[in-house]
Amino acid sequence: MKRILFAVLGCGLLLASCERDGWDSAPSVAEETPAAFRLNYTAYDGDDTRSAALRTADYDRVEFRVIDASGAAVTNLKGLYDPSSSELRIEGLRDGEYRLLVLGIRGDEREDRATIRPIGHIDETWLSFPEDLGKPLDAEYFYSQTPFTVRVETGSSGIPSIEITGTETVQQRIVGRADFTFSYENPYVRTAEVSKRATLSGMRFRTGLTGSGSFVGESDELSLEVDLAAASGYLFLPSLETTALRGEIEIETRTYQGGRVRRLFGFELDRIEANRIGRVNTPVVHPDNASGTMFITQRAYDEGSHALILQDGESKEIYTDASQRRFNTAQPLQLSVTDAGELHARFYSPRPLSGVLVRARIPQVDSEYLDLAWFDSIPPFADFREILPQMQRPTLCRSESGRWVELPQLDVPALAGIEFKIESEDPYWSKLQGILHGWTIAFGLYGGDPDLPNGGPVGNWMGIRPVHCREVVAFFLNFTYMIDMPQHEVILRENQDRLYGNGGVEDKVTPETVLAQMRQPRSLIVGLVYPGHGVIGLGGGYVFGAYQTAWLNHYTNTYSCEIMFHELGHVMGYSHDSSFTYGPWAQELMNNFYVEHLGEMPIDSSTYLNTSKNPTLYP
Repeated sequence: MKRILFAVLGCGLLLASCERDGWDSAPSVAEETPAAFRLNYTAYDGDDTRSAALRTADYDRVEFRVIDASGAAVTNLKGLYDPSSSELRIEGLRDGEYRLLVLGIRGDEREDRATIRPIGHIDETWLSFPEDLGKPLDAEYFYSQTPFTVRVETGSSGIPSIEITGTETVQQRIVGRADFTFSYENPYVRTAEVSKRATLSGMRFRTGLTGSGSFVGESDELSLEVDLAAASGYLFLPSLETTALRGEIEIETRTYQGGRVRRLFGFELDRIEANRIGRVNTPVVHPDNASGTMFITQRAYDEGSHALILQDGESKEIYTDASQRRFNTAQPLQLSVTDAGELHARFYSPRPLSGVLVRARIPQVDSEYLDLAWFDSIPPFADFREILPQMQRPTLCRSESGRWVELPQLDVPALAGIEFKIESEDPYWSKLQGILHGWTIAFGLYGGDPDLPNGGPVGNWMGIRPVHCREVVAFFLNFTYMIDMPQHEVILRENQDRLYGNGGVEDKVTPETVLAQMRQPRSLIVGLVYPGHGVIGLGGGYVFGAYQTAWLNHYTNTYSCEIMFHELGHVMGYSHDSSFTYGPWAQELMNNFYVEHLGEMPIDSSTYLNTSKNPTLYP
């Protein structure tokens, strides 16, 4: 909250100018007319990252003093600082030549134990800090001294008028900043930092500022530790010229193999000057500088701003284009190298995957698989793209057998025939690895239009939306995992007398036949069924669809599962005369097994997607 006060002389807090005795005659026109001073400030000297244009002040506290020609503070003035307009208005002025002293503060000076005194003369100490402060400043402090003139003239009409010149006030910081910057040969070293601290010692600082803008006082010698991960720049009053800021920087980083590396670097900064940035740059010499393994920590992933697939709002032209959105359930994590030399990882999964090591065998480089990338975590429906280090510089990679392989800088043709291998100790990855017989899934509109509020129904279909596509991924990951579960085989064998084909109950189908049909490679184009005509599911050949309610409730509702398995029976070539549609396989065995064993499946809860609360569902 901005601490603003309309001050009358004698209050002595925020905006009062109060030391000199009041006028001994009646007020003039000038006294009754407020003088408005616009407050601006400049960037740090030499700050190339910011525009040189003036910035309007947005201070938390403002103090001012009006000084006459003798250097004394003028009293009986009223002042008000308006942060919305960055304007300071002063009433009570008379004819004369003056100087306006303004102290602006951004932040809370109480954290710095700062004292602001009601000076009576320009040479007195106005702002002061303890000698034993022993820490960087929390607030920024700005100062200006602006000459201005007040003139009252009476024209031929006998009516007096006032003229005030010099009302544009430009301030500069009375503090300097020490910035700690780092140069990294390998960007993944920076994003793998666990801690970055510096010990600061040796330097002594000024402790006060007079009304005239002169620095006074001397602090004790600084000795402290700062967290460079929390802040890279620290504020101080100007330093004494006879001292320097010196110390040691400690950087601790993780390695993708689970270890830690600690590095120490010394530094020295000659001085801190007002309104100027002193820079300490440290080239980070690190054993991982030559590493060619992409170490994608959570920080590195977040900074990459990588895309996601099948998200609400994704264009129907994209998610129904099989060349852009299609996956096999046995390979939900798709890996490739783009024509631009990027590692491309696309993940068809409602759940994240943690601790992922991507190994690659590059025939033109080495016969072994090399550690190409480590991901702390891959988020659901990730669409990760990032240039390979090997495209930018010579690198060093660890092979699967543990030896180090030197790679020259590569081009895209050198990666021809690359093969990938994925490793993870995440239990979820074990589940996904349990999908031995994958089905290939794409998404189709079948004439519907998801951009219309009612889905643009055509016949028995309406426009599938990304919210439904994500549930399609969840269901088919579970279904193709289920077909290789030992318990699933058991239930088929225990009920083999209830499995019959299109010829009716006498047309017996063996469990081995059913398993072979379920484990057969298949490709489906999945859509959303329009229930307006009484149809809630469609299936056969490459076609599969269910109505919205079934996609929402397949986790726990056996009727929704019955719809799914009824249509899967059609996909497997069975008619309504078989047990695989209106019979035990779909209506009793599979639907109940799916619900009862959900906790053992890859997508074991509806909470990963929370689809029922999604605003893009059809009403």
